[in-house]
Amino acid sequence: MGGGPERAPMVWALAVRETADGPPFAEVIVEVGPALHGELVENLVDSGFTLAAGEPPDTTAVVEVRGPLLARLVLVGGRQVWEPASPVEASAGWVSAAEDRGRVIVLVVPPGTWPPGLMSLAPQGRIELFTRSLEEARAAGRVLHGTAAVDLGAAEL
Repeated sequence: MGGGPERAPMVWALAVRETADGPPFAEVIVEVGPALHGELVENLVDSGFTLAAGEPPDTTAVVEVRGPLLARLVLVGGRQVWEPASPVEASAGWVSAAEDRGRVIVLVVPPGTWPPGLMSLAPQGRIELFTRSLEEARAAGRVLHGTAAVDLGAAEL
């Protein structure tokens, strides 16, 4: 199982992206430390993820949510599971967007994309700084993306 906190840090974020032509998309953004990044990238490619350019491809990945919490990202036909080390809460808006679309967009960013001190900023400053950092990583061809099925099962696994 990937994602052990003893091997490398993992940062997970959930976002809702508005669109001009349809309901919003639920997004999962993941960054792992250097010790796990190569393994995660291998799992993503095996599941159908590509470099983030154009529309994200459909993949075999599944994002599981239990109650209000992101439970795990399942890759490679269920053979690889990546879990947050600490709780990641899904807002009602995120759950609604995921339900409406039946799929979520997963973005995996390279180590160092989350700027230091990000969480100490005011919410708007945090969004602007992270968006800029994400766009720089995407422009450099370092972000993978894909759409994943979403499993909004019962609260217990």
